[in-house]
Amino acid sequence: MQDLIGEFINYLSVERGLAPNTLESYGRDLRQYSAYLRSKGNLVSLRDASRANIISYLLQMEKQGRSPATIARRLAALKSFYQFLVRERIVDHDPTANLESPKLDRRLPKVLTVREVETLLRQPKVTTANGLRDKAMLEVLYATGMRVSELVSLTLADVNLELGHVRCFGKGSKERIVPLGSIACNAVADYLARGRPKLVKDHGERSLFVNHHGRRMTRQGFWKILKKYAAQAGIKKSITPHTLRHSFATHLLENGADVRAVQEMLGHADISTTQVYSHINRKRLREQYRNSHPRA
Repeated sequence: MQDLIGEFINYLSVERGLAPNTLESYGRDLRQYSAYLRSKGNLVSLRDASRANIISYLLQMEKQGRSPATIARRLAALKSFYQFLVRERIVDHDPTANLESPKLDRRLPKVLTVREVETLLRQPKVTTANGLRDKAMLEVLYATGMRVSELVSLTLADVNLELGHVRCFGKGSKERIVPLGSIACNAVADYLARGRPKLVKDHGERSLFVNHHGRRMTRQGFWKILKKYAAQAGIKKSITPHTLRHSFATHLLENGADVRAVQEMLGHADISTTQVYSHINRKRLREQYRNSHPRA
């Protein structure tokens, strides 16, 4: 069973160029399904699974209280897996064919106000190497709207302070160039001049943002840093690195940016993903109208 999963993950990595985090997610979802089949004791391998087995698995997740988003993600992993097995002629038919995913409520992403973002960005103490690094990371994240995985993957060669842009690699290793504003450029320049030299241990290290060991900052490490500063800033909202990405997009659109330009900066393949931020703007407009118009 695990060999088939391994072959599929290798295909996703080599042929489709998916990011390590995505590969990990696929592998985890498929191993959980494999464990479910073993728990039933009536199957030898994944290739023997029937449509009824998969429906039974989906129903069990529903009984366990799994969210529609989780069920939809795991079903999507199974669909991709069985399509691969059919294509490779390992199985004759796809047991997931025509199985529909649960309907998802499209939740509007949580965003910070401009004032909350400004308060957050003031928190790092730029008198220390860690503070200079943290200030630069937060400024870059809000200035570009990049994903945290893209942020921590940046190398020294990816940032051009003279031209004011940063190169990052998104899902499927797709490259994009995103503008970097003057405030973020200055924060990165300060970090490179006064912070990074004190943190880096190996002069061959090319990662832009490094931790206290002098190695590449991790997603988990950045998340802890962000939560610390959010608490210091008195922000009561639940905040994740993606909150700054959502805030970046929302604030751009609120100030008149074209949705297709925002789509390009975010690295969204489908504009409908970006348009969810337009819904936030309409919701806020309605709130402002109700609060401000005498006959609302």
